[in-house]
Amino acid sequence: MTAEQDRLAQAPNDDDPWKLWGPYVAGRQWGTVREDYSADGDAWASFPFDHAHRRAYRWGEDGLGAFCDRYGFFNLGIALWNGQDDRLKERLFGLTNAQGNHGEDVKEVWWVTDGTPTHSYAQWLYRYPQAAFPYADLLATNAARGKADDEYELTDTGVLAQDRFTDVEVTWAKAGPTDLVLQVAATNRGPDAVPLDLIVQGWFRNTWSWGRDDRTPSLTRDGDGVLVQHAWLGTYRLVPETPGARILFCDNETDRSLYGEAVTGCPKNGLDRAIVQGDETGVRDDKGTKAGLCWRLQLDPGQTQTVRVRLTGVQAATPSDRTAQVAPIAEAGGDSEQTLATRRAEADEFYAAVIPAEVSDADRFIARRAFAGLLWGKQLYRYSITEWLAGDPAQPTPPAVRHTGRNARWDHLDLADVISMPDEWEYPWFATWDLAFHAVALAHVDPEFAKRQLELMCWEWAQHPNGQLPAYEWNFDDVNPPVHAWATWKVFLLDGGRDTGFLVRVFTKLLMNFSWWINRKDADGSYLFEGGFLGMDNIGFFDRSKPLPDGMRLEQSDATSWMAFYALSMLRIAVQLTRHDLPGFESTARTFFEYFLRLAGAMDDFGSSGISLWSEQDGCYYDVIVHRDGTASQLPVLSLVGMLPLIAVEAVPPEVVDRLPGLLDEVAWIARRNPELSGILVQHESDNGGRITIALTDKNRRARLLDHLLNESELLSPFGIRSLSATYRGGREVTVDGVSFTIEYDPAESRSNLFGGNSNWRGPVWLPINVLLVDALRAYAAGSPAEDVPFPAGASTRHTLGQVADALEDRLTSLFRPGADGRRPGTPRWYPSGPLWDDQVTFSEYFDGDTGAGLGATHQTGWTAMVAHLLCDRPVAGPQGTNAIGSGS
Repeated sequence: MTAEQDRLAQAPNDDDPWKLWGPYVAGRQWGTVREDYSADGDAWASFPFDHAHRRAYRWGEDGLGAFCDRYGFFNLGIALWNGQDDRLKERLFGLTNAQGNHGEDVKEVWWVTDGTPTHSYAQWLYRYPQAAFPYADLLATNAARGKADDEYELTDTGVLAQDRFTDVEVTWAKAGPTDLVLQVAATNRGPDAVPLDLIVQGWFRNTWSWGRDDRTPSLTRDGDGVLVQHAWLGTYRLVPETPGARILFCDNETDRSLYGEAVTGCPKNGLDRAIVQGDETGVRDDKGTKAGLCWRLQLDPGQTQTVRVRLTGVQAATPSDRTAQVAPIAEAGGDSEQTLATRRAEADEFYAAVIPAEVSDADRFIARRAFAGLLWGKQLYRYSITEWLAGDPAQPTPPAVRHTGRNARWDHLDLADVISMPDEWEYPWFATWDLAFHAVALAHVDPEFAKRQLELMCWEWAQHPNGQLPAYEWNFDDVNPPVHAWATWKVFLLDGGRDTGFLVRVFTKLLMNFSWWINRKDADGSYLFEGGFLGMDNIGFFDRSKPLPDGMRLEQSDATSWMAFYALSMLRIAVQLTRHDLPGFESTARTFFEYFLRLAGAMDDFGSSGISLWSEQDGCYYDVIVHRDGTASQLPVLSLVGMLPLIAVEAVPPEVVDRLPGLLDEVAWIARRNPELSGILVQHESDNGGRITIALTDKNRRARLLDHLLNESELLSPFGIRSLSATYRGGREVTVDGVSFTIEYDPAESRSNLFGGNSNWRGPVWLPINVLLVDALRAYAAGSPAEDVPFPAGASTRHTLGQVADALEDRLTSLFRPGADGRRPGTPRWYPSGPLWDDQVTFSEYFDGDTGAGLGATHQTGWTAMVAHLLCDRPVAGPQGTNAIGSGS
């Protein structure tokens, strides 16, 4: 084992010593639902950015390059002032959903550059303008732009021209579980000498102002450092190791002038007032609940200056004061510079072990950055719906409408956990289907954390008693694609296929979730599903989450495909559990096989109307509108919706077939009773040893679907699979039941107002669905290795499905690889070129369907980090692949 793997073995859980401290601080706490106590539910307006530096948060904190303990009691991060701004730079700025012309959008430049799973080593780089930050310009110019215009970004303002910025690199290293070194290196990239106030600030999350716990922790001056005392954490000492620091104190409490009241005490913006305005009436020099270690630097062109602090545990809290188990306080040990060097070398050693040797140096760099982003995306998520609905004893009572509004039905949800977030700014909250993809990528570096994440969504304080999994903070009631079982299987395999207990724990909870889908999302028992949000928001003519008028309903091709995919994923796990002689799982496997068959039949014919989701004319699946009288009409849109039936596929090897005679009997019975379904059960005895492939689409339909999927004029882009056919470039009008609809291919940002205009499934490339399609192609190849298709569609050369999967992976990975000019195709268009930019890797939320340029959230090392999974999994995936039934040990 490497040193980091040894630490992981000591820390399988979030409460274990080596994971007590980490980058669990959000990039944005303001504007989240947790902080919204308004009557109208407008979280952005309820707690806007301009309140953040003066108003105490209720549920969490935000900061720059910050670490905190596992429960967020004490936070340590940086603040900056360039001598020009009107406030300290303490948090990242961006536009709210209403302010951006394509929805919410961060307006900063930073990169996560390294990290290990125990956070024994971590790096984060922030690019700070040397001129005044253009807050007003960014707001005004974006407000004046429409949906057809590009977003106005920080580089568009000219503030970073001529490299007039300071790069601030934050490096964390742990000498022990409770002994942390923080180094901050500031480099002047510009042509002129500049000043920089660099502040390392530590603060307690405010737990004492709400009337639920009146114990107040303390920060007090202790010689040349600060004594940190907290009832649960115990006692730590924060010491500046670089000379010249001035120590100032204030309190993490609201500045009442925000509400027109008199200012009392030293509220949380005391450091801001002292450094930026020269007003020291809001700071003390001896004690508080927020402290700043402040250096005033002068940086010549090209110069780097470094400051260093150390946070060291002195004494653990006594057991009577603890509310949970806390790690023992370790003795401080070792030189800080040596600690930084050692942990860096151990990080190199760790990634040399987990990234396969066959991966090129350029791709290793991409994978390591992706993993680092995932690890920095682990954030503390505190949210008790019961307390949020009721309000706090020392605060005004929330309006009564809250009890019938957003998330009111989820009053059982009570979380205080470290959770993998999609993005630290745009999405600083968990989304269950995002998290499933995160877990698969995380399993390569920290399988125990990946498993716990999937289990967390199924625990009784997250999963609804009716079986529904929480969707995402803005609406837990919404519906996400059911990918949890697929991710559970993938993580199980990546962990070595040994942890049967993990499979059982998740599988038994997913039985409830599957029943919820059957009972709640299949309105008439037709086995065709209405779904809801389903991830692909505005891919159709209208908002598919909302009810249709006049009693109509929308039977969704993707919803039904997702359920078939879900049934096969559950079948896969049930079959695996039969290997361990666990009673009942063979019959459960047969049940999911039966569900799958019924779903497959429903895709062809349903209800009295007899309208199929399949269009024989177009060779594609479509959504169908069902009218009140039972008649139905197809909605002919060529998009990922019609391709999703491809992902419902399993390859069953001979040894599993032999071990489950009951399943074979079920196949034979179905063939006799419903011969029309026999096409979805394809036996490949001649080419792969008796393996059975179970698929929602037969070979003929699969070929026609692949003709669209792999057509460069339609869905295949140079960088993966588009979400909508490029044949709709310029717009296409379709008439359904006398009503005209228009849909247009938008390769980049959406020009639709659906979902606030920030949902973009009308052309761009998205990593998660591409990964599922690649996974499916490998399953087809496992069952029929010789099957081949023209690639691209229409080409004279043919390739096996395994080779097509490889080619798609290469297109996806090419988004992150530097081109001949050094620029990476997936870099957002507004990032300049040159070594200071091209050497960094960005992980955007989605990518332009034509150029590959990054779009949406610019730090989405959530599911976009699946590129690391593609890079690490491919060299070791044999012809069987890693998704076949029975491939576990």
